Amino acid sequence: MPYIISTVNVNGIRAATGKTGKGMLEWLATTEADIVCVQETRATDAQTRAALASVLDAGWYLAHAEPGLKGRAGVGILSRREPSAVRIGFGSPEFDGAARYIEADFEELTVASVYVHTGEADTPMQDEKYRFLGQLGEHLTSRAQDFVICGDWNVAHTELDIKNWKGNVKNSGFLPGERAWIDGILAAGYVDTVRALHPGVPGPYSWWTYRGRAYDNDVGWRIDYHLARGEVASRAKQAIVERAPTYALRWSDHAPVTVQYR
Repeated sequence: MPYIISTVNVNGIRAATGKTGKGMLEWLATTEADIVCVQETRATDAQTRAALASVLDAGWYLAHAEPGLKGRAGVGILSRREPSAVRIGFGSPEFDGAARYIEADFEELTVASVYVHTGEADTPMQDEKYRFLGQLGEHLTSRAQDFVICGDWNVAHTELDIKNWKGNVKNSGFLPGERAWIDGILAAGYVDTVRALHPGVPGPYSWWTYRGRAYDNDVGWRIDYHLARGEVASRAKQAIVERAPTYALRWSDHAPVTVQYR
C-alpha cells in the first residue's frame, strides 16, 4: 500500500510544540504524512505525550523511546494507524537504553526512527559514535523485509550534502570514516531515497545552524535521511524538504523530510 513518511529532529518536543501558531502541532495538523519519525524529543514519555496531547486526541498513535539521560536523545514514531509491534533498540547492551533507535511494524512494512549523536573528531565521543554506527550497521544489514529507516544521522555523505564541505573535512559529520559507513550501507542494498530522487544537485539541505544567516543563505547540511531496503525502495516517487518560508517560522533547526512511497 502507499505511504507518506516524514522524518524530523524536533530539537526538544516541548519547545517544538510550544511555538503557538507556527509550531509542530500546526504542522502535524496539516501534513499528509501517514508516519512521522521524530528525534531528540529530550523528554520523558509522559512529557512527550502531554506535548502531543492534541494530535493524539485527534487520532495519531505514538511509539516513544524515553531518554535514559535527562534532556538527551529520545526518538519516536507517530502514525495514523496503530503499529502491530514496536521494538526499542536493536539488541545492543551498550546503546539500547540510550533512546536513539525505535522501530514499528505496519503490516508489510517496518519503519525505524534513529538518532545518531554528534561526535567530535579524535575524542571518546567520536569513538562512541563509530561504535553506535557499527552495531547499527549490523542490524540494518540483517533486515530482509521491506524496511525504511529515517532519522538524523549527523553525517553528510558527499560533498553535495554539505554547503561548506571544504571547511568541514576534519570535523565530525563529514569525516572519511562516517562517510564510508554510509557507503557500506548503500552497498548492502539500501537506497538513499531523497538522493535517488534528487541526483547530482546540492542538498536539498535539512539542517541549518541558528547562528548567523545560515538559514537565509541556505548554508546547510543534508543529514536527515530516508534509507529504504526491499521492494519499497523502488516505490519512492517524490521527496521534499519542508523548509519554512522564513527563519522566524522555524520550529526546529531541522526541517521535515517527507517521501511519498507509491
